[in-house]
Amino acid sequence: MVLSGLSLSHFRSHLLTRIGFDGRPVAIFGANGAGKTNILEAISLLSPGRGLRRAAPEDLARRPEALGWKIVADLGGHEVETFAQGAGPRVVRIDGKAAPQAALGRLARILWLVPVMDRLWVEAPEGRRRFLDRMTLSFVPGHGEAALSYEKAMRERNRLLRDQAGDGAWFGALEAQMAEHGAVVAANRRVTLARLHGAMAGAQTAFPAADLALSESGPEDVAGLAAALADGRARDMAAGRSLTGPHRADLLAVYAAKGVPAAQCSTGEQKALLISLILANARALAAEGEVPTLLLDEVAAHLDAGRRAALYAEVCGLGVQAFMTGTGADLFEGLAGRAQFFEMREADGVSRVVEGKDVQ
Repeated sequence: MVLSGLSLSHFRSHLLTRIGFDGRPVAIFGANGAGKTNILEAISLLSPGRGLRRAAPEDLARRPEALGWKIVADLGGHEVETFAQGAGPRVVRIDGKAAPQAALGRLARILWLVPVMDRLWVEAPEGRRRFLDRMTLSFVPGHGEAALSYEKAMRERNRLLRDQAGDGAWFGALEAQMAEHGAVVAANRRVTLARLHGAMAGAQTAFPAADLALSESGPEDVAGLAAALADGRARDMAAGRSLTGPHRADLLAVYAAKGVPAAQCSTGEQKALLISLILANARALAAEGEVPTLLLDEVAAHLDAGRRAALYAEVCGLGVQAFMTGTGADLFEGLAGRAQFFEMREADGVSRVVEGKDVQ
């Protein structure tokens, strides 16, 4: 699903920006603050959720006008619009018709890697679950709906727990919903881990393979999870929250060749593992005929020349449309003749795109 055109109106630092793409990888370079990441963030909003910065809709509007914002994209021949007005909710339209965000997940597979994720392996499990669920969504477009349904039922159960409610029937109904959707979430994640392992096995890549696993978070079948939730009500009521279920799972990774947990690896090794997983995700999807879009923000800056060349070779070999940012065109010299190049400049608080051309 190739992104061939993108238009931003009053989005972040972009007053009005229009860019055309030809399906090749895209290198966007310019000074810090020029608006490069804002382009990637706009593309990330062509998928379900809050995008790569997890921003609320009202925070995406250009300041000081705060009139709202709009993104229009030509995605695989479909016109996709997403926008918000004032403090209103985010709206999605596909080919002129209103659509739920979940429909975006069925239209395109969009994955990203941004600098804030460099500490993913050493920070709280929430970020690793989010990272895993983004990959899972690329394989199972309905995963987001199951996760949202699970979280909605869990929020209601947590409210009853905090209120010290004694309505067993209401607890039972919510626990049945959590068990139904939670079992789907857990199964989808297991499928994703299996596909990632398959894509890493024997792959010709310069990036290290990872052994992946999920931490224990309770039963993963419907009946078992429902029973565990019911049995744990007293404990959960004392804690004021649900202590069993897929929302407690953690993604565990080990640097396979060294047998070292990711959290104990060097900063460079941790970054290489993240890139490896993104590439494995793309490789697995491409093998199934679902070529994804990759958003790689400032990824080249922290790689040596050899690893940069290897990354570019793999991206081009997979045939994916990857959007990469960096401060200078020199970071992308290895893509000369194989990618589109755009320079971003900022003046008076407005980001502008300079006519792109191949770096020679």
